[in-house]
Amino acid sequence: MTHRCGFVAVVGAPNAGKSTIVNALVGQKVAIVSPKAQTTRTRLMGVAMEGETQIVLIDTPGIFAPTRRLDRAMVAAAWNSLDQAEAILVMIDAAAKLGERAERVLQGIEGRPEKKFLVLNKVDLTRKDKLLTIATQLNERVKFDETFFISASTGDGVPGLKATLAALMPEGHWHFPEDEVSDAPERMLAAEITREQLYRQLHEELPYQSTVETEKFTTRADGSAEIHQQILVARDNQRAIILGHKGERIKEIGSKSRAELAELLGRKVHLFLHVKVKANWDEDRGVYRDMGLDWVD
Repeated sequence: MTHRCGFVAVVGAPNAGKSTIVNALVGQKVAIVSPKAQTTRTRLMGVAMEGETQIVLIDTPGIFAPTRRLDRAMVAAAWNSLDQAEAILVMIDAAAKLGERAERVLQGIEGRPEKKFLVLNKVDLTRKDKLLTIATQLNERVKFDETFFISASTGDGVPGLKATLAALMPEGHWHFPEDEVSDAPERMLAAEITREQLYRQLHEELPYQSTVETEKFTTRADGSAEIHQQILVARDNQRAIILGHKGERIKEIGSKSRAELAELLGRKVHLFLHVKVKANWDEDRGVYRDMGLDWVD
């Protein structure tokens, strides 16, 4: 049978469900998710298979008005991802109000030559009459090739979207082995899983003021993985919050990260976490390199 393969960029405002739909299309977790906006910081590729067709999904950071260097690098990574795609999925949170954030995305994709699909997400949380109104408004704003109504979290509508994308992919060799689901190296995957726990267990703005670096990732003689990670924060009080009373918070973060990594990697994991105060870590070129982001002036 003829192999097909192509790229699909997934764009949208923060918290529209981009990472969730990528995971749903791939069929397993390849991108971290949380209820907090701006969880995704770098471009990541998820590999979805549909018969003899490979769909390479480019999960991108949310598009918003950047204020810091890190913000600018994240938004640049999202827009740069469009250049290699056969199609663009524009994710819209149907349960939220349309406004400036959605308009910013529409301005960026209108007039582009790629096929454009409007994906209204969270339909399980939205009235049908509102869905139809939003779909009409957005299709009047931008000429979309097709509109999909889905719930990325429940899977409703996902098979139809996947079939449409597969039919669109051009003939060609697969870019990844059949059993590979992501282009993220294990070091980066490990850092992302721990960062996800920071989002889940900490509140307010602290997760945005921190990042995770995998300093060491080795395989022991028994086949288990030994992982050493550094959590970077900007101030001493942030370090204290992550450590928690008598180190209870960092232990919980480590325990949850270790369990998920063991499941994803399919082997036992020894995880060692350290919290380091590094003022202005988001102005360090090395940190951007480790995150897979370009340095943006």
